[in-house]
Amino acid sequence: MRLIGIDPGLQRTGWGVLSVEGSRLSHISHGVIVSDAKLPLAERLRQLYQALREVLVQWQPAEAAVEETFVNKNPTSTLKLGQARGVLLLAPAMAGIPVSEYTPNLIKKSVVGTGHAQKDQVAMMVTTLLPAAGPVKDDAADALAVAICHAHLRRSQQIIAQAERADRKPKQKRGAAG
Repeated sequence: MRLIGIDPGLQRTGWGVLSVEGSRLSHISHGVIVSDAKLPLAERLRQLYQALREVLVQWQPAEAAVEETFVNKNPTSTLKLGQARGVLLLAPAMAGIPVSEYTPNLIKKSVVGTGHAQKDQVAMMVTTLLPAAGPVKDDAADALAVAICHAHLRRSQQIIAQAERADRKPKQKRGAAG
């Protein structure tokens, strides 16, 4: 199964596609979508949407994961990032792809082992976990980290759901020999 991780940004949006087979992760592709800062906001959002839609068509992921927004000190920047996130959530949803969201701390903890890891630590672990990706930096590394987090948590959720279904199955009564 393929899944895509998305690290949203108005200026630079990272994306990374993985293949997941059981607990095995394989790098498929990654990149960064850049919007033109000289354009009006609506045009920049259109650029993000169209570029991500092209990535989704090309790589055909079955699931998507997006990093949640953290609140900046600058409310204008936070609002613009929220608008970009909305567009980046919409693109896979419009393609019928289920979308999950994860906090930055959970992503870092899933990939590095600590929720307060630095960007270079995340990039180093992404390269370690996905050696075929080669050296990956910045937004693309963050997007691959989102995908890795989703793959790990998705697998755990599946195991829990299977255990819960097994617990709900009615127990068969053993017949008494007579």
